[in-house]
Amino acid sequence: MSYFSSCFSRLRSSSKCFFNNLRTSHFHNFRTREDGPITKVFNFDRKKTPWIIWSSSLLPVALAVSAGSLAFQSYSNPSLCDASNLDVRTEFVVKGSHKEIAQELIDELKTICQDNMTLDYEERYIHGKPQNSFHKALNIPDAIVYPRSEDEVSKIVKLCGKHQVPIVPYGGATSIEGHTLSPNGGVCIDMSLMKSVKSLHIEDMDVVVEPGIGWMELNEYLEPYGLFFPLDPGPGASIGGMCATRCSGSLAVRYGTMRDNVISLKVVLANGDVIKTASRARKSAAGYDLTRLVIGSEGTLGVITEVTLRLQKIPQYSVVAMCNFPSVKDAADVAIATMMSSIQLSILLMGKNLPECPTLMFEFIGTEAYAREQTQIVQKIVSDHNGSDFVFAEDPKEKNEIWKIRKEALWACFAMEPTLEAMITDVCVPLSHLADLISRSKQELDASPLVCSVIAHAGDGNFHTLMMFDPDLEEHQKEVERLNQFMVRAALSLEGTCTGEHGVGTGKMKYLEEELGMEALRTMKRIKAALDPNNIMNPGKLIPPHVCF
Repeated sequence: MSYFSSCFSRLRSSSKCFFNNLRTSHFHNFRTREDGPITKVFNFDRKKTPWIIWSSSLLPVALAVSAGSLAFQSYSNPSLCDASNLDVRTEFVVKGSHKEIAQELIDELKTICQDNMTLDYEERYIHGKPQNSFHKALNIPDAIVYPRSEDEVSKIVKLCGKHQVPIVPYGGATSIEGHTLSPNGGVCIDMSLMKSVKSLHIEDMDVVVEPGIGWMELNEYLEPYGLFFPLDPGPGASIGGMCATRCSGSLAVRYGTMRDNVISLKVVLANGDVIKTASRARKSAAGYDLTRLVIGSEGTLGVITEVTLRLQKIPQYSVVAMCNFPSVKDAADVAIATMMSSIQLSILLMGKNLPECPTLMFEFIGTEAYAREQTQIVQKIVSDHNGSDFVFAEDPKEKNEIWKIRKEALWACFAMEPTLEAMITDVCVPLSHLADLISRSKQELDASPLVCSVIAHAGDGNFHTLMMFDPDLEEHQKEVERLNQFMVRAALSLEGTCTGEHGVGTGKMKYLEEELGMEALRTMKRIKAALDPNNIMNPGKLIPPHVCF
């Protein structure tokens, strides 16, 4: 219990540090800042590429992703399409059609929200220019509303439907694929005031929450009961946003993604109707699986107002181990062999005070005897695959130091070039292809003049690449675009996906046809048109604008 307590304490502190760093750095130069640059944690050689891979740890990964966007169709008619808009170049500023919202709508929204509404430019700017994403939009929302109840959300959505004004749901603002941009203006529904725990069922190991609560806040609440929610994306992520993007995190290899950990949802549809997608039973064969339809829909089908989550028991004991390898292939082979033996991996990293070679990091959980047994089995697997320097820690302080290495390695990427922006992308392939994908990507990244870093989930074939670039330099823009497209198309050629956990937003739309095919996209658009005939729900996201039916 003390180990998990210390982990959650570190998660809270890292969350504060994460947002403070983003707000005070020159990571996004939208406005002039008087604060000084970020202090460097440690440096890498510009020509070297640090390689970090994990699969399930208790620390957050404050990453997410990538490139590309297209001009969007007007939100007034979802059946129209722009078949000419097939340009796959990355647009660093997302365009959209914008019209001023009527004063009548503003007055009606004030009646519903009272003081929980703002037209303040600063607030609208912050909501329209997310600092966690390199994606930007020409327009920002016209109004921000902060509903306190499901009934208020329903009324707000009905009004926006009546006036045919776009709606952009807004959670923890940690997504970085442009999910919360407002390219068409409209009303941003900030769910941060709806963050209560509605009911906890300890014997059933589930909890009913409002969407604005963060996963870290939830775990603080659950810890005294010996329970926790196992998904751990970026610090500050909210449960509603995690559902909308179908996120996962470093523990996904053991506990699954968001789709595996949500039992039921309540959702406000585009006409203001409220639906419940399932009962609280752990399994059901009744009707269409509406829960999974909404999870990953990125706010394009409705606004989530309630979530019922599966919970897990906090493990009794854990051991953290790490070791080095001469090549990525050796490390990947150990990852596969370990997964085949049903032992759960944690992370693979290279960072401070470590040699510049792939380094696997593991976490073994369970009883004390079981965790130690797992450690011995993996130590034998490592020795059979050219591994070296195998060390493990059981003391909470020593384990914290190992996790700190990984955490510092992550943030060092931002500290290396504080005046630059970051483009972060993720792809995912079948586990057997991970070594091939990383090797191909490593060759391209090592040859690039940009500072790059890779972090990968060794247990599920997912990896992230962070590339530092100057958006004002055309050669930098072209290089990050080239690297991003190379990695995405390499993943697709290996039966993979353009995004394993960050979602589509505006950045990955252009790759969906290549991955899924036009008929699948047309089916998605038919679903969207049926549930949102006026195309007011987060328009310009997820479904490419050239998809016609």
